[in-house]
This record gives sequence, structure tokens and C-alpha cells, in this order.
Amino acid sequence: MKKSIIALAFIATGLAIGAQAKTTALPTLTDRAAIELVNQGLQFCRKDGYNVSVAVVDRTGSLKAFGRSELAGPHTVDSAQKKAFTAASMGQPTANLAKLVTDKPFLQGLKDMDARMLLLGGGMPIKVDGQIVGGIGIGGAPGGHLDQACAEQAIKITLK
Repeated sequence: MKKSIIALAFIATGLAIGAQAKTTALPTLTDRAAIELVNQGLQFCRKDGYNVSVAVVDRTGSLKAFGRSELAGPHTVDSAQKKAFTAASMGQPTANLAKLVTDKPFLQGLKDMDARMLLLGGGMPIKVDGQIVGGIGIGGAPGGHLDQACAEQAIKITLK
């Protein structure tokens, strides 16, 4: 009898938690917004004469949208995707992470935590209602700070 009561209590608790989880929807990054982020990133960098690749990932780090300038180097494809993944995964600009491992050498292991990570400037987390919904990564401008500036502008214009 006691086992039945305990089992019912666990089931009831699980149902209550499940019901609560259904009512709390996390914000998401729409397909339209992901494509617009890529287009804006390409446009801002192109305006400054930079041939880049732009990747947008969702909160799980899965590629959602991608674009590449015709003259962007082949290495920019991988770097843009890795910067986007890193920003989404770590929840902060990749330039901050690059500075962190430079300033605190004991954190160098962050670079090797996942093969999809890249600690160079140019990746920014994407937030909606204060929640991380993804990341944008740009590679190909002559400096990570310039990649980041294009990513910041893309986010500012797209998610106003």
C-alpha cells in the first residue's frame, strides 16, 4: 500500500511539473530572423569592403542560416560557424572569451572543450527577451573586432 501511495505521489508530481513546463515557452529564433541576420551581416561588412561568411545557429548550436560573399576566403565558412556556435554555447561574445583565456592562462582548456568552438572575435550571442536563442558568427574581415562590429549591427537592425 505504501509503495502505491509513493508511486502515485511521484506520478502526480511529474504531471504537475510537466504541466507547468508546457505553459512556459522559451523564445525562439525564427527562420526569417536568422536569414535576415545573415543578410544584414553580409550587408554591413560589404559596405566596409569586407568579404565575409556569416553563420547563424540556434540555441543548440545547430546551423539555421548561412551566407558567404563571393570573394570570401574558404576558411571563413568554418570560422563563421564556429564563432556562432561558441557565442551561443557560452552565452557571450567570442572576443570576451579570447581575452579571458589570454588574461587567465589556466583557462586555456576552454579552447579545446569542443571541436566546434573558436575563441576569436566575431561571434555574438543572440538574445530575445533576455534569453539566448542562438548565435551569429562572422569571419573574413581583417580583424575579429571588425567581424564583431558587423555582427552587432546585424543584431541591432534585425532584432530592434
